[in-house]
Amino acid sequence: MILVTSDEISGKRVIKVLGLVRGNTIRARHMGRDILAAFRGMIGGEITEYTKMIAESREQSVDRMVAEAEALGANAVVTIRFSTSSMMQGAAELLCYGTAVVVEDE
Repeated sequence: MILVTSDEISGKRVIKVLGLVRGNTIRARHMGRDILAAFRGMIGGEITEYTKMIAESREQSVDRMVAEAEALGANAVVTIRFSTSSMMQGAAELLCYGTAVVVEDE
């Protein structure tokens, strides 16, 4: 599966557009991570607990988008974007979306 943020893929030609595909996940903060994050906030530096949580969320949303694209018969997803939104205090949604396509070599 080819995944790109651009509209086109170098050396490939889009032969069929299958439509919008998306994947999302909603994550809540963890009290243990909040305590560690508070300590890190006092001394400065990267809050690695949250960095890891967001990275895992991003990967899960991409995996879900890819699964949806594969179910449609796509071999690529173009124009991929990410979006986040707050669902409630302490919880956020991470959404990944793009256009599922079938490509072939030029």
